[in-house]
Amino acid sequence: MFKVNEYFEGKVTSLGFNNKEGAVTIGVMAAGEYEFGTSTVEYLTVTSGKMSVLLPGETNWKTYRESETFKVEKDQKFKVKVEESTSYKCLYK
Repeated sequence: MFKVNEYFEGKVTSLGFNNKEGAVTIGVMAAGEYEFGTSTVEYLTVTSGKMSVLLPGETNWKTYRESETFKVEKDQKFKVKVEESTSYKCLYK
């Protein structure tokens, strides 16, 4: 079944489900800055728009655009900035 997730007072919303890839969420982010934590390895793919990401241990932000993916290891925190509404897919491993 589907699970609706809402974070940051509704500024980040996702729909979670399982398929042959495993646990997946498809979500949207309103313009803003956010910090997330992981409990598994996460592969995030931008599906529309762009997001700037500060990965753990890094000092420089990197911008990811549509169809680009980044990986965040388990039990880490990372920061995201979006300038306009942006959508993403997150695969949990």
